[in-house]
Amino acid sequence: MRTKFIAGPCVIESAELLDTVAGKLVDINKKLGTEIIFKASFDKANRTSLHSFRGPGLEKGLQMLADVKSKYGLQILTDIHEAWQAAPVSEVCDVIQIPAFLCRQTDLLVAAARTGKTVNIKKAQFLSGRDMKYPVEKAQEAGAGEVWLTERGNMMGYGNLVVDFRNIRDMLDIVPTVIMDCTHSVQRPDSKDGKTGGDRRFVEPMALAAKAFGATGYFMEVHPTPDEGLSDAANMLELDKLEGLIKQLL
Repeated sequence: MRTKFIAGPCVIESAELLDTVAGKLVDINKKLGTEIIFKASFDKANRTSLHSFRGPGLEKGLQMLADVKSKYGLQILTDIHEAWQAAPVSEVCDVIQIPAFLCRQTDLLVAAARTGKTVNIKKAQFLSGRDMKYPVEKAQEAGAGEVWLTERGNMMGYGNLVVDFRNIRDMLDIVPTVIMDCTHSVQRPDSKDGKTGGDRRFVEPMALAAKAFGATGYFMEVHPTPDEGLSDAANMLELDKLEGLIKQLL
């Protein structure tokens, strides 16, 4: 099975940012023979604070993602938070992602699956790898084209995450595609000044450890200047480090 890579900014901030990141992904694909899937969110509906930046919204966001697809020829992944979003998102995106907090929401899973698109379900911070059998069954029975699972860590107390890499092997018993979310797994969701913290120093070792446990794909949020990012600034990987990390994982 070909290793899957998903990369892009956490949230759609501007057309210029999308162009910068997409251009880099195309360059890496040409150099390394990969097919990196472009990821960005049109709406970050689960931000800590009411006043946090959420993105351009569904209509404008999908148009911007469609522009990336048309201009750069990249496959597109984005996440949905409500069942009604599945149909319009499926008209643009190749993969529909279910956020970790929402992975047990039956209506959301069914709506995404009924589009016939690939559905990537992120494992909740409160579930084990084995527990993901049931969200997968919902999506498969509703007609998903393919179902992937993504590991992103489990809650450790109130302000930290820990990754139990055994979850990767357990989820491989459920589906053949298990992706390691290398950037969200280094979050520290302790709401510092109304924002989630994190430490991007651990992105590379998280990825390499996941490879040792058999991960078949890797998800990394990237940004040319991550500390200036409007969401997940602390844990996004610097865009110029992506190629080197992918080389290691290949």
